[in-house]
Amino acid sequence: MKTKAIFQTDPYLDPYKVQIVNRSERILQRKFEIAGEGRLSDHINNHLYYMLHQDDRGWIFREWAPNATRIFLIGDFNNWKKSSEYELSPVGGGNWELIVPKEIVHHGDLYKWSMEWPGGGGERIPAYAGRCVQDPDTKVFSAQVWDPEIKYEFKYPFSKKIETPLIYEAHIGMSSEQPKVSTFNEFRENVLPRIVDLGYNTLQLMALQEHPYYGSFGYQVSNFFALSSRFGTPEEFKLLVDEAHKNGIAVVMDIVHSHAVSNDAEGLSHFDGSSYIYFHEGARGEHPAWHSRCFDYGKSETQYFLLSNCKFWMEEYNLDGFRFDGVTSMLYFDHGLERDFVGYEDYFDGNQDEDAITYLGLANCLIKEMKSNAFTIAEDMSGMPGLAAPLKNCGIGFDFRMSMGVADHWIKWIKTLDDRQWSMGEIYYQLTNKRSDERTISYAECHDQALVGDKTILFRLLDKKMYTAMSNDVQDLSVDRGIALHKMIRLITIATSGDGYLNFMGNEFGHPEWIDFPREGNDWSYFYARRQWSLADADYLRYKSLNNFDRAMIHLFVQHSILNAPIVPVRVDEQKQIIIFERGDYLFVFSFNPDVSFPDYEFKVEAGKWVPVLDSDLKEFGGFERNEAEPHFTIDREGKAFISLYLPCRTAMVLRRE
Repeated sequence: MKTKAIFQTDPYLDPYKVQIVNRSERILQRKFEIAGEGRLSDHINNHLYYMLHQDDRGWIFREWAPNATRIFLIGDFNNWKKSSEYELSPVGGGNWELIVPKEIVHHGDLYKWSMEWPGGGGERIPAYAGRCVQDPDTKVFSAQVWDPEIKYEFKYPFSKKIETPLIYEAHIGMSSEQPKVSTFNEFRENVLPRIVDLGYNTLQLMALQEHPYYGSFGYQVSNFFALSSRFGTPEEFKLLVDEAHKNGIAVVMDIVHSHAVSNDAEGLSHFDGSSYIYFHEGARGEHPAWHSRCFDYGKSETQYFLLSNCKFWMEEYNLDGFRFDGVTSMLYFDHGLERDFVGYEDYFDGNQDEDAITYLGLANCLIKEMKSNAFTIAEDMSGMPGLAAPLKNCGIGFDFRMSMGVADHWIKWIKTLDDRQWSMGEIYYQLTNKRSDERTISYAECHDQALVGDKTILFRLLDKKMYTAMSNDVQDLSVDRGIALHKMIRLITIATSGDGYLNFMGNEFGHPEWIDFPREGNDWSYFYARRQWSLADADYLRYKSLNNFDRAMIHLFVQHSILNAPIVPVRVDEQKQIIIFERGDYLFVFSFNPDVSFPDYEFKVEAGKWVPVLDSDLKEFGGFERNEAEPHFTIDREGKAFISLYLPCRTAMVLRRE
């Protein structure tokens, strides 16, 4: 089958054919400049050169710092004193090197650079540091030698191709019920079994790259090659990844290449005294909204740094892909701030950072070369065409894009309208309005909707009654409404998703608290930076029924690959508030009607026997069991097949044709 460029499958892109082809050629040209006719991934190895390692001569310390005039190695092994014995030598191209005898440096030793540059100097953590730790008393970060006697070896190779990712988005630190920073081991022992039980096939982990401020949610990265030590050791994280693979779950990392923390002492900002070492100079190097540093993606050293970062995480931790954070900020000179993207001209008006686009194309190429079953996800709210199209089709190469508008619409509908006012046509249109030539991942809510300043879906639906009326013994119509809509919203979101679905940790059972990390404004409390799993386990609370529904829903979609089939609309009944559509052999029926149940709702379907496989109104899901789990047979009317169903108010049903 002949490959078609994105402007051939979408005629609205034809006026921008030249720009699209030029973008594609820039990616291919840069790939050729780096690798020639070979594999890009074979030529991206900065981490092997710069990261602390040993050879026959001893420990090799290296750094790229072209503006530095002198660099000293200081650490536990020399009492943190500068001396000529531990001074790095310039070796050309802005590179510095020092070889230290093996017996001098030991596993666990802390170290830094003491760097001098014209007009000043300071202590710095190596740019390619593979591990950094924070002193519990002084709160100062240092690099740490990591060379344990027993190194973890992966036992469970993972070659499974995840065609439709059903993603469990999680944060290790806040995954404990206790008010503390949780660990990789605790997550593996206590949370991973829950994910396995629920049936998700992908685990997306946030905040893995080291960041000085815990409350940044991992989005202010300081040390790009260092696994955050506050969660445990590299060996413990490898064990977690291996255990997930053992259970058939892919592990995807939330990677931040859209910006870097502005801290000098911990990060790369003013690393060698210059403001431009990896970043743009002047105002362009400062992110106006995030107060962080903006990478210069056109600089070779920055490209190699970030591409090596992708390769390192995959090689070292056997990861299966990445969700690239903040892609919108990368794509546009104005970072997409304070603007609406309303027409195709917004993607080709000269506001695009073509260097960033080239980098993203290279990153996608490298990742696919590294692991054939790896996949990448772009977090982009602008909707740039081609972002999730293959490179061979003149796209940028991501496998999936986040369908971010879906969650925004749910917030709008819940916040501004009573569900009696919801438009079925608008809901169906907005949930299914996706590019047919790109794969998407939908979600009703992710971590963004759970942060302080926002509310989760159940919190919006129930408000303070989450604290007083979630017992099975309490009868409350508003809680009944919230429970019913929570299930229906999730089911229709996954059922209309393009190619995947995401849920944030705890939201599956309607976690009652927002997320608020320890900070000065809350007296550094961990109370809201945790997950209360016991609520989902308690037989006397309705949270358990929501957890039960999520489990049944996810298992249904995983086991039967429903998302592989296209969506076929059957009926959108605005007056009665009913949405019906098919997906392969599955029929999805949603009655958002708040008051009226329909005993004989008839509509046209494929002829045959239709068997209920999921009913949101079952008692185990917190419903009222108003329907009987009986097969339904179609009725022939003048050569057309019709089915008649009982549709209780505020319920959803899935039937399979046999």
